[in-house]
Amino acid sequence: MSHDLVSGGTLGNLVISAVARFGDRPAIGDDRKRWSYRELGEQMGRIVAVLRGLGLGPGSSLSMLSPNRAEVWAVMNAALIMGMRYTPLHPLSAEDDQAYVIEDAEADILIVDGETFADRGRVIKQRVPGLKHLMAFGEVDGIPDLLKAVAAAEPAPLVDQGSGGEVAWLAYTGGTTGRSKGVMMPHRAMTAAVLSIYADWEWPVDVRYLASTPVSHAAAVFLWPTMMRGGFSFLVPGFQPDHYCRTVERERINALMLVPTAIYTLLDDEATRAKYDLSSIELIAYGAAPMSPDRLRQAIDVFGQNFAQFYGLTEAPLCITSMRKSDHDVSKPHRFGSCGRITALTDVKLFDPQMREVGLGEPGEICLRGPLAMKGYWKLPEATEKAFRGGWLHTGDVATKDEEGFLYIVDRTKDMIISGGFNIYPREVEDTLMSHPAVASAAVIGVPDQKWGEAVKAFVVLKQDTSINAEELKAFVKAKRGAAWAPKSIDFVKELALTALGKIDRKAMRAPYWSGQARSVA
Repeated sequence: MSHDLVSGGTLGNLVISAVARFGDRPAIGDDRKRWSYRELGEQMGRIVAVLRGLGLGPGSSLSMLSPNRAEVWAVMNAALIMGMRYTPLHPLSAEDDQAYVIEDAEADILIVDGETFADRGRVIKQRVPGLKHLMAFGEVDGIPDLLKAVAAAEPAPLVDQGSGGEVAWLAYTGGTTGRSKGVMMPHRAMTAAVLSIYADWEWPVDVRYLASTPVSHAAAVFLWPTMMRGGFSFLVPGFQPDHYCRTVERERINALMLVPTAIYTLLDDEATRAKYDLSSIELIAYGAAPMSPDRLRQAIDVFGQNFAQFYGLTEAPLCITSMRKSDHDVSKPHRFGSCGRITALTDVKLFDPQMREVGLGEPGEICLRGPLAMKGYWKLPEATEKAFRGGWLHTGDVATKDEEGFLYIVDRTKDMIISGGFNIYPREVEDTLMSHPAVASAAVIGVPDQKWGEAVKAFVVLKQDTSINAEELKAFVKAKRGAAWAPKSIDFVKELALTALGKIDRKAMRAPYWSGQARSVA
């Protein structure tokens, strides 16, 4: 029997099916354009023709650097239909990180938004000799215009060249010991995530979804189930409360995905909320960062019992567990500290360090098996073997499970900080801080923050006879790594807290800030 015959579904097949089924229904729009499913299919066909004309095809690699716009969605899906590998670029990352990802991912083509990222694209092209092509959305000096090429192209037939076991996304996740690792997500893992979201959430009957987080990243996963339902997706380039609420009213949006910080902003901005009719909202999905149970209850008071939570990680995207709208029961407030119950396609167990399953109410590491799991780390066989030790994918998150099957994350075996929906590893910030000539040593932790979920906090030991203030150091990190990595607060100390083995004692550092918190991490 052919391997391809039983390898699982593909994202390309999902998209082609939606285009065929829903024809003239509205598919996607932004502030510049709107496309029906038929028009989206035609645009993807033209993009396929242009990419093939460049010599690209199955096994080639494409990346983009752009704010939300309909063309991003068309290009991504055209590449997936062609059997290409897609690598997201973090729009807030520093130049060094983006250049590293493009080089390590062996990208063949980078497409940038001409208005916002043309200069960065030119620099990356210069720094990465293996990058064969640089194109732009729009006219930019010295960079071929993809939009012009697409408009002149004859649409190619949409024929799925992907395979369920082949890598669809190569998504980079920060590492605790140096450079980011490329996570190989095959089509079968991505389609498993889409199907879980499609089946597990209580979607509106006629979906009208609003995306403010980058669809070039994880937000894309919510557009695919919307397409499966023949729904409409509208894209805005970031979260600005007035524009966001105006769009909800104008487009009669009924489904949202927001990180907790955006939800907090809407809760606190009563004046903006009062200006617009937001009564169309039927579903607000949230995740990617810790959310205060008290703030969640406040949000339900304002927006109704319309919330759905998702928990996952890059290595098993978005829906290891979920908490449906019906689970957000105000008569059971203890659930607001939960990340939900295990989704149908995923086998999850909680293990102690000896890989023995723990009992109800006992803490254990969340480990999983099933189609949601990654294929492994790109060009890192030892890291892959470690992640799959014992025949399970290890998440690094420690949780308990109650008698109803709800999981409560209580700690991390890894020290990753999730701030405003961004994954930040202490080592990344520490290394940057310690590259400053005045800094002798540094340690970084995440602390509770009402706005960001967790905030990056640094402890810094300065070298003798040197001086620098906190704001200068914050600016230094922002310039070298990006805004999300810049500490929100810095304490200057004489020495760092260390364990008996001489390692940084993050647990002791975190204790004063997390003591008494109803939910330590999410």
